[in-house]
Parts: sequence; C-alpha cells; structure tokens
Amino acid sequence: MLKKTFTLLVALLVLLFTPLAQAAPKIENWTTANGLRVYYVHAPELPMLDLSLMFDAGSARDGDKPGLAMLTSAMLNKGAAELNEDQLAEQFDAIGAVFGAGSSMDNASVSLRTITLEKEQKAALDLWLKVLSKPTFPPESFARVQKLTLVGLQAEKQDPATLGSKAFYKALYPDHPYGQPENGTEDSIQGLAVADLQAFYQQYYVAKNGLLTLVGAVERKQAEALAEQIAAVLPTGEAAAPIPEVKPLTAAKTVKIPYPSSQAHILVGQIGNKRGDPDYFTLYMGNQMLGGSGFTSRLMKEVRDARGLSYSVYSYFAPYKELGVFEVGLQTKKEQTEEALKVVRDEISKFQQDGSTAEELEASKKDITGGFPLRTASNSQIANYVGVIAFYNLPLDYLETFTDKINVLTREQIADAFTRRIQPDKMVTVIVGEESETKPADDASKPKDDAQEASQPAAQGK
Repeated sequence: MLKKTFTLLVALLVLLFTPLAQAAPKIENWTTANGLRVYYVHAPELPMLDLSLMFDAGSARDGDKPGLAMLTSAMLNKGAAELNEDQLAEQFDAIGAVFGAGSSMDNASVSLRTITLEKEQKAALDLWLKVLSKPTFPPESFARVQKLTLVGLQAEKQDPATLGSKAFYKALYPDHPYGQPENGTEDSIQGLAVADLQAFYQQYYVAKNGLLTLVGAVERKQAEALAEQIAAVLPTGEAAAPIPEVKPLTAAKTVKIPYPSSQAHILVGQIGNKRGDPDYFTLYMGNQMLGGSGFTSRLMKEVRDARGLSYSVYSYFAPYKELGVFEVGLQTKKEQTEEALKVVRDEISKFQQDGSTAEELEASKKDITGGFPLRTASNSQIANYVGVIAFYNLPLDYLETFTDKINVLTREQIADAFTRRIQPDKMVTVIVGEESETKPADDASKPKDDAQEASQPAAQGK
C-alpha cells in the first residue's frame, strides 16, 4: 500500500510540475578531490534527482574477451555487501527508487533516480553506494547470466537483422575493438569467469576513469556534498588508455550471408564521424534529408514511393569516441536486391553532386529544431544529454547552441561535407539472404583471403 501511494504521489508531481517548455539547462562542472569529474544541472521543477556514474568501460575495453564489459555491468545489481539480488530489488522498490546499469561500445553507466525527500533520498543513495562499492558478483547469478547470454547468442543466429549488423561492424572494423560484438561470442562468453568481471570492475570503475552527472532539485552546495560522498566510495585508479584510432576503408567490400528468406536484409555504409567532429552538424543535417527523416527523405521517396522496392529505408550516422559508422539499411525481395542497391548508391552520389533543394533544407531545419525541446523536457532526458556532453568532452553550451548551429547551415556546407566524407566507391555492403560467399565489390569472381570467415558471422555479434 505504501509503495502504491508513493508511486501515485510521484506521478501527480510529474503531471503538476513538468513544464511545457524550458530553456536549455545550465551545466556546471568541477572535479572531486580524487579525480571524479562532476557535471551538475539544477532542475527544481520536480522533487527528483537523477544520478549517473559513467565510466570509460565499454566493449572497446574487452580486449580478447568479447562480452566482458556487458556482463560486468549486468552483474552489478546481482549482489552487494550483505544483500542478494532479490533484497536489492525489494529495497529499491520499497523506496520508489530506480536503479539502472548498462554498457555500450564506449562506456558503462550506473544510474539512480530518487525523490528528494530527505529520508527516501538518503536510503536510496546508501543502497546505490553499496552496489557501486561492494558488488559481490555471486557465482550462481553469474552462471545464470552467462547461460542467458549464450541462449541469446543462439537466438541471434535466426535473426537476419542481427546477423547483418554483426557482419557489417566486423567488415568495417576488422582490426579495431569496435568490430567485436558487445555481447560476445559463444566461445568468449563460455570462457569468462567471475574473476574476469572482478578484475575489469577494479580496473575501470574508478574515479579517474569516470564522471558523475547530477540533475535535479538539489542546490549547488548539496550537489557538491553528494559528489564527494559518491567519489569517496570509488578507488582513485587511473584513466583508461586511449582506444586505437579507426582506419578508413581503402576498398569496397560485399558480404553475402545465406539465409532462408524471401527477403534480403541489406546494409550499406562506411566509417563515419565521431563525437565532437567539425562536420558533425553538417553531416547530421544532410542525413536528415538523405535518409533520416522517414517518409520525406530522398531514399524513402526513391526506393519506396517511386519504385516500391522496400517498405522502409533509412540512413544515419552513429558517432562514437573514435570514428563511428554511416549506415543505410533496407529490406527487399531477393530478386530486387541489385536494383535496390543501385538506387541507394545512385541517390547517395546524386545527393553529393546536386546537394539539397532550398525547400528540403528549410523543412529539415524545422523538423530538427522544432522537436529538439521535447528531447530535453524531462530530468532523465537532460541527464542523458549531460552524460554525452561530459563523456565526449563536448562544449558545455552544446544544448544551448544546438538549434543555432542547425539554423545557420547552408546547402553548400552540407554538399561539401558529404563530398569530403562519403565515399560511395569504398563502402561495405552486407546482404543477408543470398547464397554467395564474401567477395570484393569490384570483382565478384575473386574472393578475398578472409571471404570464408566473413561469410559466417553467426558466432560473432554487434
């Protein structure tokens, strides 16, 4: 009964106090005594506090043990100090707090959302700090998580979209950590032990390798005290070494993966950009017109509307700490594969040569800037953005200046960026649903040395 009453109270507070629109949040930052970077936003509209610790501990740090970062993150709430998994869940639930943990290629995060009533906030923070500082990695829970991960990897073999994505990343990043599957391989997951997770946690979940974001109804002095309290449970440690730079592709490559389906799942793309890239906004805007705006995009109009080759087609840039990906994706009937690929490649080249129309540019600017306030309307959304800003060392006024940087872009700037950064003759193409092995895109009759390996990505994963 107490839990239901508390949940109802929080819901009513959200309805009463969530503003219809808000100015860009002011981000303040400092560093604690033991080297933990802190980013703080005062958001007094709701009596809530969002905390997130982010560490440079993503799958790019897995080394020769793919899946290590993911399993380490997944095990944090399976036991801490004297509490087991069920007790942790029950105690967070009883005070209405929300615990979160996750990992990506670049980082891992541990988060907490709590109401700022003194008793509840203290209880939630004390419990969260136990998870951060005293995870027990119980062997029985590890065995269960390990088994579930292996079941998931087996299931992925029947999912053409996942098969394609894993092969795509492997082909783009053949000698880089980004090419390894975040969820590991069957061999790597089976080879992991609790000791591996503990060692990974001890190396990377440390103050100098992390940052803390605080967004909510706490004053600056209170935020400083909270930051020191949180930093105190973390070893000082050292920042992680830089990950290797991504090497650009030097030739086109096509990967064909057999799959029993009437549809071919197609991915086309190349190495893209990274966070903080000087071309970030121009590429983002250009992609909005090319394939990022749904039914109004160039690719949708030409591939779907004009020719009926696919129900849906998209493109996007995914920037990471190092160079990320530019990806185009669609599904089509097997017999239409070559036609669909030709239309996609032609449209990319045409966009590079002719650029956008004035009407397309104006409509895309309105779409992006008009929807931007809704993406920063809640504390949790702000906290997510602040985490990105902090982790990738973006300017603190990133949110404040976002729409201005979009609005000043010109057709010429976008065409120039796409001409310099997109290379249609050096792209990776992955087709799931055909019977051929991997071959170079420019000469299908001459298999590459890695053709056999690349055509069998089922045990790999992205």
